[in-house]
Amino acid sequence: MQWWARRQFSRRRAIPYEVGTYRAGWAAYPELVRQYHPELNGGVVLSQIPLAADVLLCWECTVGHRFAATPTEQRERPGPVRRRSAWCPECSALARPQPVVLGEARALPRTPRRPAPPLCTKTPDLPTGTAFVSECAPRPASAAEGRLRAELGAVIEFDAAVNAVKVSRPFFRHTEVWPDIVFPELRVALEYDTVGRHGLEHVGKREDTDLRKDRALRAAGWEVIRIRTGTLAPLGPHNLALSSVGAKGIARIVDELRTIRGALLVDAYLR
Repeated sequence: MQWWARRQFSRRRAIPYEVGTYRAGWAAYPELVRQYHPELNGGVVLSQIPLAADVLLCWECTVGHRFAATPTEQRERPGPVRRRSAWCPECSALARPQPVVLGEARALPRTPRRPAPPLCTKTPDLPTGTAFVSECAPRPASAAEGRLRAELGAVIEFDAAVNAVKVSRPFFRHTEVWPDIVFPELRVALEYDTVGRHGLEHVGKREDTDLRKDRALRAAGWEVIRIRTGTLAPLGPHNLALSSVGAKGIARIVDELRTIRGALLVDAYLR
């Protein structure tokens, strides 16, 4: 690659970046690790390439499509979708519905811009920052989240039925957000983040959604603790890197609650 040759010249080294230099950063994108092949890129392995490098790399999806894209283009490609094919532009184009024109070819009329969807009317009219039970909240995403709720409930008293917080700004057609676990009296939300089965959750642009949700909660007077599992990097000041949540993990969560709200208040709710 010409980019590699330029780095050899500018850094005056035969190997500008050692193998493994950027392994931690790329580990958050397992689908991209599967699509990258050193033999298609002059033998340079992915962990030698900075995540923001301005270089066109050759990728091959699981179907066999080969395409060129920069690391930044690949990391930002999934957007709001959850399909693995979204990481490949050809698979994504094939999955997109195509317009059908009957008879003589003609210019298609310009589709008028659709108005923004209305806000959900099921959110109760409550003061900003109020915790409540929402009928719109999704079910727990994983069994691990349910176990975490049960283990926390055995240590600290909170209403496990409460699943939403009223916010001032719309968040995906709602004026409410749904943390994984809510501590109403402490005004602290707990989020349990994993990359999911396909490695697409809480990475790339989905991190922007997580940060937007955290900002909405803080604007409502709440604080957020995020448990970041696997290779997920911290997003905020109260993030805990845990491979799993056992007795030690529960103790760290309680200590973080004390850091946020003070031991005097938090310990009053301990069982």
